[in-house]
Amino acid sequence: MKNFLSGLKAQKDQQRRAEINKSLIHYEAKLGGELFGPVAEGGRREFFCLDEHTWVWHEEWIDGATGQRRALTTRYDVRPSGILKSQGGNSYQRLSPTEAKNFYRVVELYDQKVRGEYARMLQTA
Repeated sequence: MKNFLSGLKAQKDQQRRAEINKSLIHYEAKLGGELFGPVAEGGRREFFCLDEHTWVWHEEWIDGATGQRRALTTRYDVRPSGILKSQGGNSYQRLSPTEAKNFYRVVELYDQKVRGEYARMLQTA
């Protein structure tokens, strides 16, 4: 019985950590999306680090010409040999040198913004 209860507690702790991690990713995604200026009304933009090698840009908007909701997700796979990107489920392609410089710069801005926001939150806690 003791092992069973320990297992339940460990499972509950793991679920709680997963929920906290998910909440942090959503918060960071929102902060990252703000790096690129205001989002059009009815739209949504997110930019975040998913794991050690993966960054995600997701944007949703209303097409002005058709009124239809559009969405595009771009995944960036960061490897020692370079950065690859895939848009809308297409195969990965290497970033051009200009794209790589822009990506590196926005990752720096993201890091500054997220670290600054967490520092601010800790000071007010």
